[in-house]
Amino acid sequence: MKTTYLSCPFKMTVRRVKGVEQPDSRPRLALTGSGILSPIPRTSHKGRPGKNMRLKSAMSVALVFVSVLFGSAASVAQTADEAKKKERLATFGGQTIYDDDLMPFVQAQVFQLRLQEYDVRSKALENLINQKLLEAEAKKKSIPTEKVLEQEVDAKVPEPTEAEVQALYIVQREQLKRSFDEIKPQLQQLLKQAKVQQARQDYYKRLREQAGVAILLQKPRVEVAYDPTRLRGNPKAQLVILEFADFQCPYCQSVEPTLKSVLAKYDGRVSLAYRDLPLRDIHPQAQLAAEAGRCAGEQGKFWEYHDLLFENQNKLDREGLVEHAHRLKLDEKQFDICLSSGKYKAQIEQDLQLGLRAGLTGTPGFIINGNLLTGNLPEDSFDKFIRDALAAPKEQRTAP
Repeated sequence: MKTTYLSCPFKMTVRRVKGVEQPDSRPRLALTGSGILSPIPRTSHKGRPGKNMRLKSAMSVALVFVSVLFGSAASVAQTADEAKKKERLATFGGQTIYDDDLMPFVQAQVFQLRLQEYDVRSKALENLINQKLLEAEAKKKSIPTEKVLEQEVDAKVPEPTEAEVQALYIVQREQLKRSFDEIKPQLQQLLKQAKVQQARQDYYKRLREQAGVAILLQKPRVEVAYDPTRLRGNPKAQLVILEFADFQCPYCQSVEPTLKSVLAKYDGRVSLAYRDLPLRDIHPQAQLAAEAGRCAGEQGKFWEYHDLLFENQNKLDREGLVEHAHRLKLDEKQFDICLSSGKYKAQIEQDLQLGLRAGLTGTPGFIINGNLLTGNLPEDSFDKFIRDALAAPKEQRTAP
């Protein structure tokens, strides 16, 4: 089931610098619903969350010697990536364009392709391992490979009971809009298939445990450093969630209670770092709000000011920003001078470029142990990635 979360997305435009086209540091934007890591849209449209019910049919995977075939190429690929950054793609007028120059234009799409490649390889690895496991079992039992599941799993799955069929009908009655007797055979078949799938999954899990499995195929990860001056929580926490956000983005605002709940739940073990990603074309007040946040940070009140900005998105004009400073008892003269100077424009631009190069497609965006996520995610989504990261050996945790 694919779940869609809302975000404020953007797309790259092009500006010309000294006769050479460069990625515009001011993304052109369209407010829309965006799925996690969805491709950057070319037109503005409204998206809405959707859910489709379906039976889970994934089978467990195993056998370390097969996965080595896929994992052994990792270090070679990393070296190739480093060399590719210096690969010349074009020359003109005494100038050279390198592969690294092209990345700001295509980083998000390239990361999408890497994830798709991982999915393809992961599924192929799963199928290959399943086949190897069945072949090994067939050899031990002296039966054809195609008979292993039939004899060891399918034949041992009981038929659904009348109570089970009725329970399923009660749950689905409104959608089915048919009588129980009319739909009963289909429900029986559906339940039997589900039981067989679960039994096969359990069977492969047992084989995996017997084989002493270690899957070496790694999912593509993103590494972006965090700013220690904008860190909420334990600076020595096991895991740092890096957030890219826009103070005028409604979805950034809506995810704030979730983030606070997550930090409370994992107090001391998880911290939150912040970077600016103002979507200037659709959020004209986001840039100045980001600068105001930096100015408050000068006086040691970044997070307090950060919270006021999200709590009062209707007060992001200059007057409102000064009002927030007054509420926090900041030195208002120092704050005003800082805000008027524009001294933090370059640093905010650096944050924005980091987000673009990481492959973010909108705000809020998060990097959790190398995983790139976009949208106002529910708490259970954060929980999944956090639990996986905390459970991983220290050397396998990717620090932002």
